[in-house]
Amino acid sequence: MSGRIKFLTRTAILLALTVAFQSLKLGQFFTGPLVNAVLFISACTVGWQAGVFIGAITPWIALLVGILKPVLAPAVPFIMLGNALLVIVFSFLKPLNSYMAVLVSSVSKFGILYIATRFLLHLNPNISYALQLPQLITALIGGALALIVISVLNSFGFAPKLAKKSGRINRL
Repeated sequence: MSGRIKFLTRTAILLALTVAFQSLKLGQFFTGPLVNAVLFISACTVGWQAGVFIGAITPWIALLVGILKPVLAPAVPFIMLGNALLVIVFSFLKPLNSYMAVLVSSVSKFGILYIATRFLLHLNPNISYALQLPQLITALIGGALALIVISVLNSFGFAPKLAKKSGRINRL
């Protein structure tokens, strides 16, 4: 199978998995870590471009299926930006240290959403809270889940991009 077909197939599978998680409508503290885990896994297995693509699509899907309340529609571009930052920061820091990459990328996503909800968007404080500290928590949990999944994939002989560089997950 050509590299381009593998890239498209893997990206489509990861996007479908994300949509499936969102469709379960299990709430922010279940859905959020799973979606964030897929974003981290995408960055490792398909590349940051695929992770950014998935991260840009998922907020719109969440809005369409009712995970995000319509009042949060103005926040969708900031969620997209936060997801993109999560994937890009993680992708560029992971060769140094996977744990640090998860931490810094999660804080980066939180920072974008915090700034947006505090200074740019005019949302009810109770509603904007869902885009603040819970986003940091769900990103960190998602990163931990992703590192575990990638480690398991490695142990079964799968070689995601994160593992190909050094033969194992950095510092894992």
